[in-house]
Amino acid sequence: MKLRYIILLIVVLAMSCGPKKGIVTKKKRSSTNKNVVVKEEVKSSNTNSNVVKESKTPSSVEVYIDLYAEISKNKMRTHKIPASITLAQGILESGVGKGRLAVEANNHFGIKCHDWAGAKIYHDDDRSQECFRKYPKAEMSYEDHSEFLTGRKRYAGLFELKRDDYKGWAKGLRAAGYATDRKYPDKLISLIERYELYKFDDEVLNGTTTKSTRRSTTIIEGPKKTTVKKHLVTKGDTLYSLSRLYKTTVEAIKADNNLKSNDLTIGQELIISN
Repeated sequence: MKLRYIILLIVVLAMSCGPKKGIVTKKKRSSTNKNVVVKEEVKSSNTNSNVVKESKTPSSVEVYIDLYAEISKNKMRTHKIPASITLAQGILESGVGKGRLAVEANNHFGIKCHDWAGAKIYHDDDRSQECFRKYPKAEMSYEDHSEFLTGRKRYAGLFELKRDDYKGWAKGLRAAGYATDRKYPDKLISLIERYELYKFDDEVLNGTTTKSTRRSTTIIEGPKKTTVKKHLVTKGDTLYSLSRLYKTTVEAIKADNNLKSNDLTIGQELIISN
């Protein structure tokens, strides 16, 4: 009996002394390439900084209207010509006051020298070097324009139209021979409607008040910037006409271009700074 227990004990001890197999546990590796969504928060900070908004700079047409609207209304009162027509013709004929005839001769309506004993200027138009009237002031050009229309029989039919009938006046001027351009009436009507020049007619006829077309601008103090432009000299250009066109002086143009005299050559490139 004892011998049996001894043999059993030996067998158990032999088994317990055998090689042990370790249990391997694998740990799951966490992926380091996870997609991370980052939400950015944009916080608006109230810095209390002063923001200065500049209103739109008036166009050259709007500036022209401001300069000559009152004169046109006065001529409507005295000569019965719609202010809208006078202004539109002035804008168109003078190239917004920048054409050679307007700059050098104050002639805003392209009126030629018919029966004219005053100063003259010669300019290429339908023919080479035609004679045009020259005035000391632009206001005199407006006065002469009104006298020109009221003093000639061929325009008499226009004064039978209503004074606010700008379309009838535009077509009538072309029919009476004021301009040879077939699109002349359309150009006048387009200017009148685009810039609402008919409001000036209404102001004269009904006593309404038209706000100035010039938009105010905000001036921000700071370093003055110098703008430089280049001008290619064409026939008829003079230093004086260019000084008026670019709102500078003859001496400034001469200094910028190292000119020793007032002579210009067609095709010459000038630097204009202001």
